[in-house]
Parts: sequence; structure tokens; C-alpha cells
Amino acid sequence: KKAPVKKKEDPSAIKEREVPQHPSCLFFQYNTQLGPPYHILVDTNFINFSIKAKLDLVQSMMDCLYAKCIPCITDCVMGEIEKLGQKYRVALRIAKDPRFERLPCMHKGTYADDCLVQRVTQHKCYIVATVDKELKRRIRKIPGVPIMYISRHRYNIERMPDDYGAPRF
Repeated sequence: KKAPVKKKEDPSAIKEREVPQHPSCLFFQYNTQLGPPYHILVDTNFINFSIKAKLDLVQSMMDCLYAKCIPCITDCVMGEIEKLGQKYRVALRIAKDPRFERLPCMHKGTYADDCLVQRVTQHKCYIVATVDKELKRRIRKIPGVPIMYISRHRYNIERMPDDYGAPRF
């Protein structure tokens, strides 16, 4: 058997390598696409926990961020709330509020967590509002995406740049 002949590398040849592309909106960990009015992607459990804590969604968001907030709700989250049934009719009524911006989904299935993660990976202009620990863990891996959550009967935000005046606790 003959041993395979190794070709000598041409030093002048262009070497190809795959380098992951970083979004142009990120300057180190600083997201330049974030700014008032804030677009906040709302998760199903965030609406339910807001009702339990007796918080008005839009007003509490504005109190947290000191700026105009536009809550955005995807078709997946809307489908999830509708599937919950009669017990969560108050959450459904809140989600259908005209102040909420509806975002259409083009994918199959109604698993809202995957939808939200995919959306913030593509577009870094959102803040994600959730109470779900698993979803928070997944979103923390994406650079430049702040997370809004509920603690002590008020909204708090984590990983928000200091320049935007987010309150520190």
C-alpha cells in the first residue's frame, strides 16, 4: 500500500476560517439599539404574576424604566394564554389591550419560550419580561438583552446599561 501523499501548503493561498459574526449593535456588552421608547417582549407567566401582584403592566414598566414602554406580545404567547382556558381570562383581556403591540409569528408550533429566544437573538432591540427561571437562564446567554422580572411587588430589571437610568437595587 502506498501512503497518501501530503500536499504542501501554499503560503500565498487564502486561508478560509469560520468566525462567528457579532451583531453590529453591540459595542462590547453595550447594546446601542436599546433606548426609549422601550419595546418589552412579555411572557405568559409575567402577565399572570403581574395580576397576582396587582400590578398594572404598562404603568409599572414605566415606573421601572423611567421612560415610555411599549409591551409587545407574540402570537405564541397569545396562543399560550388562550390555551390556559377560562381560569386565565383576565390575563387574556390584558393581553388584548390596544396599548400592546402584536408581533406575528411565522414558525410552526406555539412554544413561546423558543419563539422569544429566537426573536431576541435576531433583533437586539427588546427587553424580555419573564418570571420563568429556565427562560431567564437561556436569555442570559445572549449578550445585550436585558431581563425584566417581578420581585417584592414591583418590576426590576437586570443587565440594563447604567446610561439608561435603570434603577439599581
